[in-house]
Amino acid sequence: MDLQKPPPQPQYPEGCLAVAIRIPVRIVVLVLVLPVRMAWDALVVVGRFLKDTVLRPAGRVLLWVGRALLVWPWVALWRHVLVPVGKALGRLGHVLVVVPLGWLYRYVLTPAGHALARVARGIGAGLGWLYARVLAPVGRGIAWLLKGIGILLAAVGAGLYAAVAWLLRYLLVLPARWLYEWILAPVGRALAWLAGAVVTGIGAVLYWTARILLVLPALTLWRWVLAPLGRALAVVAREVGEALGHAWRIAGRISRAVGRALATLFRWIFVEPLRWVYRTVLTPVGHVVRDYVLQPVAEAARAVRRTARQALTSARDSVRQARADLRRMLLGEPRPPVAVNRREPAGRDTRTLGSSKTALTKD
Repeated sequence: MDLQKPPPQPQYPEGCLAVAIRIPVRIVVLVLVLPVRMAWDALVVVGRFLKDTVLRPAGRVLLWVGRALLVWPWVALWRHVLVPVGKALGRLGHVLVVVPLGWLYRYVLTPAGHALARVARGIGAGLGWLYARVLAPVGRGIAWLLKGIGILLAAVGAGLYAAVAWLLRYLLVLPARWLYEWILAPVGRALAWLAGAVVTGIGAVLYWTARILLVLPALTLWRWVLAPLGRALAVVAREVGEALGHAWRIAGRISRAVGRALATLFRWIFVEPLRWVYRTVLTPVGHVVRDYVLQPVAEAARAVRRTARQALTSARDSVRQARADLRRMLLGEPRPPVAVNRREPAGRDTRTLGSSKTALTKD
């Protein structure tokens, strides 16, 4: 529950409308919000209990089952089937495809390519000689001939262009310019001035008509109706919002108090009687059962186990002795161990570093 107080807000002067609607709105909102807050707190407690006791263990079980059914088989298939098969196919492809293709490239395609390159170089040399000795001189002669024809045609075309340009200038351009400067331009300026005056007048009439019929009524409606109504609705909405927040916090405290009362009642009705029964009835009975039933049974079981272990040990020793006697009867006594001479003197004749009887200083 969020029981922390909100940060203090700056205080502004309030009107009589806000003071008049604050208390009734807060009472009504508290009555409406309190059941919702208590239901929300109950759902939160139930959700936490279900998450800790049901959903989380079930999720772990489903995760383990999902891994066992989906992840581990694929991992085993990849690790023990696909990877070895892929390596085997890779080696087989290397032996059957890469090695033959390498041999084919090295011993067949490379020599054939070198031979084709030599043939192509020979053909290119022949074509180069043909171009340099035959085609280039013929092309230069044709180009010189075409250049002379082009110069002649250019001179003829320049003369015709000058004559046509002179005719167009004095027959079309100069009369058209005179017509534009002395007739069309003055007439156009007069028509533009007349159209501007007409449009300006019509625009002024439409402006004042729209201002009188639309703007002034809309401004009056906004200033004297909509703005005061909006301010009143803003005050109501602010008060309702503050009432909702205040009612939510108060409902949280009430819900917390109710929850504590229910928890205390549950403890007094169920927990404390069960604890008293456990302490005053079940614990002494358990001690009696432990001291007079379980401990004697355990001692008897331990004594039986010790007796059985001793009997088994005695039987094992008897079997071992009988087997040794049977071996002695069939094979005879075992030979005594032979003493091995390790070439070490005994007693006071033991070799030392200061003695002259060592292997290095012996005469």
